[in-house]
Amino acid sequence: MTEGADLYDEVDDPPVERPEPTGIERVDAVLDAVASAADQPVTEQVAVFEQAHAELRRTLDDPRPA
Repeated sequence: MTEGADLYDEVDDPPVERPEPTGIERVDAVLDAVASAADQPVTEQVAVFEQAHAELRRTLDDPRPA
């Protein structure tokens, strides 16, 4: 590694695999969104993770199907 080089410059990210469906539509939609975020810049991923957290929280608070 050259001096000053970023560690991540030399590492290829493994492909992101879609998780197994849970059978819960709201949760599966969140998992798909998070998996799709891997192709976005980190600054955009933050918003996806925040939305995912909020939707999963809503699902836990009110588990009825949407």
